[in-house]
Amino acid sequence: MKTEGHPALNNVCFLDIGTGKKFLTKSTMKSARTEKIEGEDYFVIVRDVTMDSHPAYTGEKRLVDTAGRVEKFTTKFKRATKVT
Repeated sequence: MKTEGHPALNNVCFLDIGTGKKFLTKSTMKSARTEKIEGEDYFVIVRDVTMDSHPAYTGEKRLVDTAGRVEKFTTKFKRATKVT
């Protein structure tokens, strides 16, 4: 197996913004932000949603404002028809 064709594995810490939980793993990803955890340097990758905070995994229900979306679309459509 050729060694130069494979990407290097790095220590990576995925940080969930919503819960603050950190997931330590290895990945080919890098970031400018690093953190020393348990004596080793980790690249910190910040994520908005992970399995710790995603509604599909937590069982949490979220409501979506569909009425507001429809009103936004109709006002945009009215504005577009007036211009042309």
